[in-house]
Amino acid sequence: MTLTEKVLARATGKARVEAGENVWVSADILMTHDVCGPGTIGVFKREFGPKARVWDRQKVVIMPDHYIFTADAKSARNVDVLREFAREQGLPYFYDVIDEPAGHWRFDPNRGPVKSQHGSRYAGVCHAALPQKGHTRPGEVLFGTDSHTCTAGAFNEFATGVGNTDAGFVMGTGKLLLKVPASMHFRLEGRLSPGVMAKDVILHCIGEIGFDGATYRALQFDGPGVASLSIEDRMTIANMAIEAGGKNGIFEFDDQTESWVNGRCRLNGTLSTYEPVERDQHEDFVFEMVVELDRLEPTVACHPNPGQRKLARELGHIKLDRAYIGSCTGGKSSDFLAAARTLRGRHVAIDTFGVPATPEIVGDLQTTLWDGKSVWQILVDAGVQMTENAGCAACLGGPVDTFGRVNAPLKCISATNRNFPGRMGHKDSQVFLASPATVAASAISGRITDPRKYCD
Repeated sequence: MTLTEKVLARATGKARVEAGENVWVSADILMTHDVCGPGTIGVFKREFGPKARVWDRQKVVIMPDHYIFTADAKSARNVDVLREFAREQGLPYFYDVIDEPAGHWRFDPNRGPVKSQHGSRYAGVCHAALPQKGHTRPGEVLFGTDSHTCTAGAFNEFATGVGNTDAGFVMGTGKLLLKVPASMHFRLEGRLSPGVMAKDVILHCIGEIGFDGATYRALQFDGPGVASLSIEDRMTIANMAIEAGGKNGIFEFDDQTESWVNGRCRLNGTLSTYEPVERDQHEDFVFEMVVELDRLEPTVACHPNPGQRKLARELGHIKLDRAYIGSCTGGKSSDFLAAARTLRGRHVAIDTFGVPATPEIVGDLQTTLWDGKSVWQILVDAGVQMTENAGCAACLGGPVDTFGRVNAPLKCISATNRNFPGRMGHKDSQVFLASPATVAASAISGRITDPRKYCD
């Protein structure tokens, strides 16, 4: 069996499962957020009754992160719905934007979008916060009401996005009927060259198979090259499995995985026992591809979809209006460090926004010093508009006052994960997806630029 099949077999209580088989899968974690949470709760109460209890309080994680740092009243109401439900159900893992259990968060226009407007429990973007808070464990099944839930496949688990109806059913029963996806094999060899990042790896893979080339399939990443990739690199790659239509992405378990997961579970007091899945000698793949990491170059996905792959060095003629560094894909600590290495001692030529994925990352950037200056300050000195309000922000567009939102038909280069028309705001804008290093290099020149130009 493949890694995905082995996780699902365990979750069904069967010795083995095969691609195409329909099976009842037991969930280890159900995650929802402020966009889909109210709908999921509505389905749950409609189908199981207004007084029904969730199947397991320890396994429901709720993380507001999408439309929160905005004056939009309906967005604030959504978080109020989550807060009321968490209080009613006694859920221990509700990472509220405020500290008052019976309070109501409201945007303070006097503080503006840059200074922190959240409480101590707030965790940030769900896909980056789930592993930070110890909710991603090898060998488990994670369902989330967000397509990029597949990020957690970096931790050797089956993680996939589901709709509100399915999530409502899981909330009440802890189970979901799934068709076992066929697996595609991506064997990684070598190591990345300076200026090339994990984002370039997944953009290369999507460019090879197309933005629908993995529809309802599992993408398995393994091979000797994986050892050279950090956990955050693997998260970036697994995150964008959905951009090829994938059901999930999954990585092998190794010492890096074990160290990260054990440390986070201890730090946050979450379940510390787990059982990873390892590769079988014989696996049945529907597609196989070798990715030679040392041969990859900085890559860009051009408007209007993630499959429109071109090399950054071929796109210098494209003049840009905006640059954006952030999201679950491009807002992690290592992403901002890569951007800072490029921007250090230089200045951006276009409006550039930086939105860390979690408050912990904000802290990392503000306390990590390079020659006595914080990475945060290096970015600000370079002209990047940084916000302490970690979240999804402009990645999903959001209300018009969302920090960094594209409110005009601009050309934006972004470290985010999706670039269909209207994704970051205006329907006539164009979004070019790239690594944080490429985004930073392009912000300096005002045109799409190969970051290797700035490598020391």
